[in-house]
Amino acid sequence: MTSQTPASAPTQRALLQDAYRDRLALLRRHIDGATRMADYEFNNTYQYVIGREEIHVQWLRDAVVDLGAEVPAEPSSYSVPEGKGVPGERAILEDDLRSGRAFVEKWRARLADVRNARHRRLLDLILGEVVEQTNFFQLALAGRDDLLGTRMPGASTGDGVLPVRWMT
Repeated sequence: MTSQTPASAPTQRALLQDAYRDRLALLRRHIDGATRMADYEFNNTYQYVIGREEIHVQWLRDAVVDLGAEVPAEPSSYSVPEGKGVPGERAILEDDLRSGRAFVEKWRARLADVRNARHRRLLDLILGEVVEQTNFFQLALAGRDDLLGTRMPGASTGDGVLPVRWMT
């Protein structure tokens, strides 16, 4: 692991706090978008993406705390595009594709500024998974509904999505 000089510690804390804020903002945006995603297969993909994002946010939170920094209270926010039905879902997917690519571009450029090897690897892993997620959004826009696999012949969901994320 690369050691940090005392002068770089505040910079590293601020950098990880920024990454946390940005990642949390995307997570919240995807949760909002998923609530408007009526297509079962696309909604299911969002649930997978959200599950991974929750892990990313926790990793970044832990890294911020490990550096003795405060966890940012409120992230930036992204609005969900307006619209209903297929046009609305398409707008959400397009927006998520753009947002994911922008996140990757921003943080790839800042990756070299991360002096701690563990934190750099953490961000690199997160970036790789965001690239995978943007690929899901791109495939969904192309009409692919087998993003997480295929069903047995004749199996159906009834094309419905439950109104709440988790049922107990």
